Formats: sequence, structure tokens, C-alpha cells
Amino acid sequence: MTPVEIARGVWRIADTCAVYLIVDPELDAGQRDAVAIDFGSGLALEHLADLGIRAVTDVLMTHHHRDQGQGLPLAVAHGARIHVPPVEVELFDRVEQMWASRQLDNDYNLRQDRFSLLQSVPVHATVPEYRDLPLGPATVRVLPTPGHTMGSVSYLLERDGQRIAFTGDLVYAPGKVWSLAATQWSYTQNEGPAMTVLSSILLDREKPTMLAPSHGEVMHDPHRALTELGDAMQTYVDSRRSYPWALADRLDDPFVALTAHLLLNRTSMSCSYVVLSETGEALVIDYGYDMTTGIVLGQERAARRPWLASLPALRRNHGVTRVTVALPTHYHDDHVAGLPLLREVEGTQLWIPENVAPTMADPWREDLPCQWYDPITADRVLRLDEPFRWNEYEFTAHAQPGHTLYAAAYSAVIDGVTVVFTGDQQEGLGGRDGRRDIMNYQYRNLFRLGDYRRSAALYQRIAPGLMASGHWEPRWADDAYLDYLVAVGEEVDDVHRRLLPLDELDIGVDGQVARIFPYRSRAHVGDTLTYSVHVRNPHAEACEVRLHFVLPIDWRSSAEERGAQLGPHEEATMDFTVVAGSVGRRQRLAVDVTVGELRLGQHAEAVVDVVPVDA
Repeated sequence: MTPVEIARGVWRIADTCAVYLIVDPELDAGQRDAVAIDFGSGLALEHLADLGIRAVTDVLMTHHHRDQGQGLPLAVAHGARIHVPPVEVELFDRVEQMWASRQLDNDYNLRQDRFSLLQSVPVHATVPEYRDLPLGPATVRVLPTPGHTMGSVSYLLERDGQRIAFTGDLVYAPGKVWSLAATQWSYTQNEGPAMTVLSSILLDREKPTMLAPSHGEVMHDPHRALTELGDAMQTYVDSRRSYPWALADRLDDPFVALTAHLLLNRTSMSCSYVVLSETGEALVIDYGYDMTTGIVLGQERAARRPWLASLPALRRNHGVTRVTVALPTHYHDDHVAGLPLLREVEGTQLWIPENVAPTMADPWREDLPCQWYDPITADRVLRLDEPFRWNEYEFTAHAQPGHTLYAAAYSAVIDGVTVVFTGDQQEGLGGRDGRRDIMNYQYRNLFRLGDYRRSAALYQRIAPGLMASGHWEPRWADDAYLDYLVAVGEEVDDVHRRLLPLDELDIGVDGQVARIFPYRSRAHVGDTLTYSVHVRNPHAEACEVRLHFVLPIDWRSSAEERGAQLGPHEEATMDFTVVAGSVGRRQRLAVDVTVGELRLGQHAEAVVDVVPVDA
């Protein structure tokens, strides 16, 4: 099919999807290069000479589906650089991992991640969401527009007074989508359709003058097309829910005022709080999945969408000029997923307590649940129990183990109210109507006996008027409630002491006597890796501890066995070095542990991705 020029220097080529080539129209034919939006089967390469284009230098992908990019190997061979949405990068450059690990038996995951490339392609970069991307003949603005897929983006191009939106498969025609099936991400919920409503509204507010979709014809009345799509999809969402869901209202008014200068984001997966300064700046406490429409199956990056959809309302409704600081209560992804994007787009500084910062900076060091995929480093490390200032406010970070060992509570006086931000420490209704709070502990989070008694004592020292929870309604606290938390903390310890033989053998409530650090590593064949084994004597008397490293068959260790004499409940750390053997993903090594007469066997493990020397 003959290419069609939809705007000066913007060509549309019909392929397995519509591929758009953008050139600098001021350059002569034969002297200009092109940027491609999506790539289809690669048919665009056959038209370059006819269009006077020397080469395609860059390909910008709107999403990971195969009809958008099955020809990407041809683009790479041509010399083009591939740019992809950040949420979906692994479905381009490591797609074999998806094919190797994707659940197929008894599968309840309806996302169309299997409509990905058959083999990986090298990715030059992920596109900078909410920012401009200059690429030779064009500068485009990147906007997250989830719906067709979770990681979908649209690209906005200014050309001759027009604002062209390359929308991928967000919209097919006014009020219509290319695929409803693609929007169904989980078995019974409506995350994708609801995201489509939000994306339609957000894109419409960018005031494009033309929509250039991957399937369907170019649209010259974007407001009508997107409004009709949002309305129709809202009807669809409401038809599959037991009660209507006012999605536009979530965008327009996402915040609830707890006091004049303290807001709760009611749209986020975990509770995110905003402290307003008289300077116009804002500080946020926790920032995970903003404007969420649900949580889907799968823990891979392509199943998680951080974005900044609530920030325009923060500026519009509350006069915020900039979010300058963010404070995480703990490292779990639903509390930190949006922090890197907030820092990249807003310039927000991440101030992280000293007991949380190491885990966020090195998520592979320990075997902990719910960690983000990448390291998140602190711009400032906060000392525990030492007050710090942000504008007119004074905060203090306090150690708050329980829900997880690496957690902090923050105390501050806001509008005359002493507030403590507790993260996920408790859940429930605090004894109201005969119901009780539940202490939210998980053993892989390194919960210990006494943690909840210590946090209850902390709250009594702070004497908060308001306790701001990580997932549940904020609570106006009084002495009776704080006393109640002390009693519940004692109950938590009592039930564990009744169920576990801690008096005769204190293995710990998490069942771990030894741990290997780092838990996860990546190495080349022949690399020397250093491991530390942290071990504790569970006996009430002194014992000899013997550790024996168990390695893959072609690996070598500095020592087959190490031993030490440890006093009652004493802890020690012993180091080993190993030399990585042949290539393999998640190769396992373990430590066989004996303490006195107690044989625990291959008690702790670590995993290593070993790659070729030239990888």
C-alpha cells in the first residue's frame, strides 16, 4: 500500500499495524533520516527510497505486542536504535524469560503478554515518560496511556501548529477500541478498561489536534473521539461492577484533606500522604501505584504500572508548585514503585531512613518479598530518632519493625495535630463494633517476637492524635487505643510462644538459623564471588556451628567447611568465596548447617545468574 502523508513530513505506512515515519521536512530528499513510531513487520524499509529517506535511525514502540514490532530484528539489522516503554522493557530485551516462566497450566492470567516478540531484540533506551525526547528530525513528548496494555505509551509531536498524538492501540475510532480482549488483564476485574477511561481523559487534556492510531484511520476531532471512548468504556466498566465507579472524579479530585495541610491520596494502591507547605512545595509519604484500578496477576515489571496521574490535581486544587521530598515508610513496591519516576520527572529528593535505605539500594542482597525491580538510592539518609526539617515542619523517623524488619514510622506536628505515619504495621478497626486490629506481619519480612510491643511503646511515647495507616483509614487515636495496641502486641508474642518450641530451641519465628548474603547475584563464568553466611546458635548453651557450602558441580569454593564455637543464642558471620562455573540462570548454592547435635541440612540457599564472559 502506498504511504500516506498525514502531516508535513509524517508518513503513514499500512503494515501489520500502522507505522509512522517522521522526517525533517526542511531537509532535501536523500538527505533526511526518519524516526519510526512502531515498526510492524518492517515493510517501512521498502519505502525509504521512494520517500527520499536515507535511514530509520530510531524506532519508538507504543507497546510490546507482536503486530507492533515483529519486524524489529530487521530494524536492528538496518542500524536503528530501539526505544520502548519502561514498564515493558523486559518483553523486548529479555522476552525469553517470559516464554520460559509464563504460567500455562491452570492459567488465570488473561494479559496478552504472550502476544510478545518470539525472540529478544537489543533495546537502546526506555522512553522518558512525562518528558520530551529529542531524536534528530523530531522531538516527541511521552505520555503514559495504559489500557490496551499496562505499559502502553503515546507520543505527542508538534508540527506546523498541529499536535499529533501517536496513540498505539488506545483508540481505534471515535468511541471504539481495536481490542477489548487486550484490556482484560485479570480473570474477573476491570483494570484495563478503567485505565482506558483514565488514559482517554488524560490524553484529551493534552489537547491533541490529530490522533494517529496503530489500527484505524487518522482522527481529526480528537476531543470527540476520546470523549466518546471514555464514555463508552465507562459504561462498560460499570456494567461489570456491582456499583458505579466515577473514574473522572478520581482524576479531578484524588485527595482527601485530613487537616488543612495534610492530604490522603484516595486513588493509590497503598495510602500516599501529602504534606503541604506554605511555600507551595509538597512532601509525600510513600508513593507506589498512583491512580490504580486494581492489581493483576504476575509480579513481573509488565504487570505493574507506576505513573503520576494525580499530580495535575495536586497543582490545580491545592496550589502545589513542586513535590520536593518523598519519604518511604518501608521498601515494599506498593509504597515505593512511583518514587523513581517522581524523582526523574519532578526532581523530587528521596529521603530514606537509615534502616530502610540499604535494602532499597540493594534489593538483591536479601531474600525479601515485595521488593522493587531496581535499586532505589537515597538522596539523603535519615538518622533514626533525630529530628529533621522540611520547610516549616519538623519530622522524626523511628524504627518500626513488625510488618517488616526494615520499616520506619514518621512523627510530625501538622496543623497542631501530632501525626504518626505507620505504613503497614496494623490493619483493621481497632476494637470498634467488636472487631479488632490485625497485626500485619509476614515471616519472610523478618518479623520477630517483641516487634509489636516495641511499636506500641513507640506510639505511647509519641502520643499521636492521628495515626496514618498504609492501607486503611486514618485513625484519630486516644489513650485507650494506644493501650489496646500494647495488649495486642503482647497477644502476638503469646500465641507464638504457645505454638513454637522457643524455650528449648529458639530457631526464631521465621524459622531461619542461617542466611546467605547476597541472596541473588549475576556473574560471568570464572568470576570469584564472596558470600557471607550469617548464623545464630538457637540453643541455650554453647555449641559448635559447622557450615558446609553445597555448590553446582562445576563450581569451586575457598573452603568446603567452616566452624565456630558460639555461646547461647550468639550470632556470627563467616565468609566464603566461590568461583562460578558454567552458564545458567538461577543456579543454586546452599549452606548445610549443623549446630551441636542439631542437623538442619541445606538450610539456606542463594541463586546466581551466570552469563558468558563476553555478555
